[in-house]
Amino acid sequence: MKDMLKYKGYYGSIHFDEEDLILFGKVEFIKALISYEGESAAEIKKSFEEAIDDYLVMCEKESLDPEKPFKGTFNVRIGEALHERAVIAATGRGIKLNEFVKQALEHELRA
Repeated sequence: MKDMLKYKGYYGSIHFDEEDLILFGKVEFIKALISYEGESAAEIKKSFEEAIDDYLVMCEKESLDPEKPFKGTFNVRIGEALHERAVIAATGRGIKLNEFVKQALEHELRA
C-alpha cells in the first residue's frame, strides 16, 4: 500500500511537511487520534510503531478494548435500484445478499 505503514494490524499514513522538513502521519481507520513524526523513513517507521505500542499499553492500563481498524462489517449505500438488482441476483444464485457482496468484492480485489 503506497504511503502507508502497517504494524500489529494498524495502518498509518505518511506525509511530508516541506516547511519543517519532517515526515508525519496518523493512525488511519480508527476514531482515536494517534499521530507520529520523524525526520527520516527509519524514524517515522519507529515513531509509528512506538505510537501503536503506547496506545496498546494505555488501553491495557485503563482496561479499555483497543479500537480495531477492521471489524468485518460495513454499511454501503448503493441506491434502491442497485439494491434490488443485487438481491434478485443473490436470490437467483441461492445465496444471501451478504455472500453475494462478499463474492463481488473478492472478485474485484483479486490481484
